[in-house]
Amino acid sequence: MLIDHYHKVRRHSLLLAEPLSDEDCGAQSMPDASPVKWHLAHTTWFFETFILESMETAFAPFHPAFRVLFNSYYNGVGDKHPRAQRGLLTRPGMDVVRAYRANVDARIGRLLAGELAREERERLTMLLALGLEHEQQHQELLLTDVKHLLAQSALFPAYLDSAVPATAPQPAPAPAWIAFDGGLAQIGHAGDGFCFDNELPRHPQYVAPFQLASALVTNGEFLAFIEAGGYRTAHLWLAEGWDWVRSQSLQCPLYWQRDDAGRWQEFTLYGLRPLDAAAPATHLSLFEADAYAHWAGARLPTEAEWEVAAQGVEMEVGRLHPAAAASAVAGKGLRQMFGHCWQWTSSSYAPYPGYRTAPGALGEYNGKFMLNQYVLRGSSCATPAGHARASYRNFFPAGARWQFSGIRLARQVE
Repeated sequence: MLIDHYHKVRRHSLLLAEPLSDEDCGAQSMPDASPVKWHLAHTTWFFETFILESMETAFAPFHPAFRVLFNSYYNGVGDKHPRAQRGLLTRPGMDVVRAYRANVDARIGRLLAGELAREERERLTMLLALGLEHEQQHQELLLTDVKHLLAQSALFPAYLDSAVPATAPQPAPAPAWIAFDGGLAQIGHAGDGFCFDNELPRHPQYVAPFQLASALVTNGEFLAFIEAGGYRTAHLWLAEGWDWVRSQSLQCPLYWQRDDAGRWQEFTLYGLRPLDAAAPATHLSLFEADAYAHWAGARLPTEAEWEVAAQGVEMEVGRLHPAAAASAVAGKGLRQMFGHCWQWTSSSYAPYPGYRTAPGALGEYNGKFMLNQYVLRGSSCATPAGHARASYRNFFPAGARWQFSGIRLARQVE
């Protein structure tokens, strides 16, 4: 039932916060990240603002100031607290945010159990589906934001005080190129299940014959790029990417560092660990992904190529850190398409032919961000179960690398 799914998703958000202190939940490590407390309140604000306010009889807000404090980017709703200052919100405390969630959840339950006209129930069902998918997006953001926050401490505290889940011993799969014939393909969401508006409309897209790497680029492979002087070789980089590298004096991926003996380590949600050469390289920007692809004599796939290749590929569920590729093939021989790292494409984030934004403030959800961003495909180890699909279009600026973003290589058929 819809109400059961609602409560399951809402409970999961609170479970993600359980390993954290109240101090952890209120801190903000950079303007692009948000405090855990803010994520928990904002996802609740979404249900209160877009459902209860318009559908509840005698609506009264839980707290009038929350309409501004927990608005993210919806200009049609009204004023917003500055994004970069979310970490300054010492009030409300976590106890009030939990009470806010409980209050809104109870009111949503009463609304679902009440008498509604057919049109109202259909609208309620649509808005709840959108709100739950929105909350799952924030569940992933919560984990990536927490990882960035914890990495700022010299203590390198773990989000979970347990070992990184081990993969069953097996021979390392040999890297391979998987060929695709190309042709006129149908791209975009198909079927009756949920999708975001940026996945529509489904449309024909010509794709030339291409090859896709069977697995993600590993830490060991990316380390070879570093040791070959990849971060010091200008001709490998896009012009803006080279300026980005130089301005920040970058020499390795985010969360990599050397220990006193010169050995590479990687900060994970399980704390600081020795770098696993077989695991996927992650937390890479588009600039780094594109430079590596040039160095490797390949390129990044287009989003249409990625979606063509992903049809029928097995879904994997993440374990809070990307895992080495299994030797067993999945789908067409492709591994790690889902559940490890979001994969950069060379495609700018733009509307599909015939795309239309939804009316009202909800129309701001995706469409207004279709500028100066690039598409990532797949899902990551932090993506909630059931949230991924082949048509899903994630997007970030070229310099973003605090998300679990990795590299899958492509090349043209000779």
